[in-house]
Amino acid sequence: METYAHALLYAIPFFAILLIIEIAYGYIVKNQQHNVFDTVSSLSSGFTNILKDTLGLGLVLVSYPFLLEYLAIFDLKSTWLVWLLAFLVIDFAGYWNHRLNHNINFFWNQHVIHHSSEEFNLACALRQPISNLFGYFALFLIPAAIFGVPNEVILILAPIHLFAQFWYHTKHINKMGWLEYILVTPSQHRVHHAINPEYIDKNLGQILCVWDRWFGTFQEELEDVPPQFGVLKPARTWNPVLINFQHLYQLIKDAWRTQSYYDKMRIWFMPTGWRPKDVSIQYPIKIIEDVYNFERYKTDATIALKIYAVFQLICTLLLLLFTFFNFSNIKFENLVLLGFMLFIGVYGYTSLMDRSRFAVWLEVIRGGAGIVIIVLLGDWFGIDNYISFGSTLVTLYFLITIIAGVYFTYFEDSKRPNMVY
Repeated sequence: METYAHALLYAIPFFAILLIIEIAYGYIVKNQQHNVFDTVSSLSSGFTNILKDTLGLGLVLVSYPFLLEYLAIFDLKSTWLVWLLAFLVIDFAGYWNHRLNHNINFFWNQHVIHHSSEEFNLACALRQPISNLFGYFALFLIPAAIFGVPNEVILILAPIHLFAQFWYHTKHINKMGWLEYILVTPSQHRVHHAINPEYIDKNLGQILCVWDRWFGTFQEELEDVPPQFGVLKPARTWNPVLINFQHLYQLIKDAWRTQSYYDKMRIWFMPTGWRPKDVSIQYPIKIIEDVYNFERYKTDATIALKIYAVFQLICTLLLLLFTFFNFSNIKFENLVLLGFMLFIGVYGYTSLMDRSRFAVWLEVIRGGAGIVIIVLLGDWFGIDNYISFGSTLVTLYFLITIIAGVYFTYFEDSKRPNMVY
């Protein structure tokens, strides 16, 4: 976990630079693909994901070292051929895991967050799950384990393979010639994120597009079918924590409500979107039927609230980077407490973006709790060792959080005419 935390110290600034370049380019060419709230929601989702992974919150059902120990037939050394083999196995495994997520009700819950944005940009690439609480991906790596691919090769390639999927989440790059026959490109991934009937559940590859071409899931981007983004059952919230568990909550309700015991059991493993007949009749769910004419989610957003949302995003990022920088010096119980505070922070300010009335209580309680933690610990988890007035800055941040929560809930007139969206 510590190694992963340190790797993120380099990866996060790199992603941030690319994101700023995309936003700046969109502004320059007058083709902006970013909505402030949507982008804040996407990046906040990324924060919760890396927090969960860094803190090791989840249960690994089977690990690759375990499979390697009991299945390996060969004892391979780390040659370039082994690295190539490992990359191909990881990408092949990623394709089938991705396909599983798109085709089975239960597994869709851990992937829906990635598709929930109604925009398509580099920020939505960071919409990653916290609902994937059971680690089973190693099962897809059984071929690598049988061949005896060393664990250290998998450990290095796996995050690189993940990070390499970032760049193609953009609308600013058109088709890329002969590369379209080898790699997953922005054009192909726009198809994947689209809800057009022609594009649903297509282009499931992660780095190489050959798997889609071989297994019948490839679809090129058509000039006369512009991709429309989101999910057919819209999330209708900026809160990434809620989005992570919406589908699971619906499955639980449907399983409880149906009169058929058979349906109660099979609903989890049926195709994505399947519902028991009696429940679908009694409790219909509205889905998007006309993908070119549907109301995209938006909330009342003054310029002040947009600035505040960006302020919260930047402060959360800085607190997160400090956590990773000082990771080895913070006791585990304090890491859990720190992680919880950051989780609640994301939940609070994205709920405020939703204009939820209870958001103010989350912000006030979180701000108060943060100040209490600083008083009890003497500083904010060791920040004063690096910045002499660090705890003062964090205290000020929590005071602003309390004041802003009250202001945007009770004092700002959200219906005034200078509203912007």
